[in-house]
Amino acid sequence: MSELLEGKTVLILGIANRWSLAHAIAAACRREGARLILTYQGERLRLTVEELGAELGAARVLACDVSQDAELDRLAATLGQEGTKLDAVVHSIAFASREDLSRPFLETSRAGYALAQDVSAYSLVAVARAVAPLMTSGGSILTLTYLGSTRVVRNYNVMGVAKAALEASVRYLAADLGPSGIRVNAISAGPVKTASARGIKDFSKVLDAVAQLAPLRRNTDPAEVADTAVFLASDLGRGVTGNIIFVDAGFQIVGLSPA
Repeated sequence: MSELLEGKTVLILGIANRWSLAHAIAAACRREGARLILTYQGERLRLTVEELGAELGAARVLACDVSQDAELDRLAATLGQEGTKLDAVVHSIAFASREDLSRPFLETSRAGYALAQDVSAYSLVAVARAVAPLMTSGGSILTLTYLGSTRVVRNYNVMGVAKAALEASVRYLAADLGPSGIRVNAISAGPVKTASARGIKDFSKVLDAVAQLAPLRRNTDPAEVADTAVFLASDLGRGVTGNIIFVDAGFQIVGLSPA
């Protein structure tokens, strides 16, 4: 049986460490034969991502801060000059200040709200605009979201609102890019123990609650998210666009806890 991503080039933005969902997705894409291009933000992460890239067999590791249009333009120009054609792009980037995550949403600062929206939602728009010209045969753009976009999740606060904007952006981008054969989707993963999740107060309680209430009675395995990403990046997902696909052990269907 041939590999699902054989002959395809996948750009992954947002790997920070080996526990991130982006790393799990990268590993799954490589397993399925993809040529990987990874990015890192700033010198602080360069060595880490270069080491992970070497382990994953990535073809290129490039700098890119998605909050800076000049860096996105430079990334696209570099890949274009090298004759790179992208088949799939994974956007795994989100950020909100710890102060705004730790306070009630009502007390979100104006600057904190703008920061969360810029990095967590608008960056998908900026990335899509930069990479679309390199997706000459169409392809897949994928981002990651969470149930807190549509449900109130305690302590998720400003990030939940940013994820709501991200999901709306997925739909509008899917409509804009569809005529070019580019599909845009999001995976809504269940809570996973990642470095970024540590910034959410009482996150361990969220994990415990999901394991008790989800239909599958367990938490999400990063490998499940990664395999769904492979599906969306491959030709198997060729008819899927503008969707939010839940990979959360079924937690999103649960209402009140049974007595």
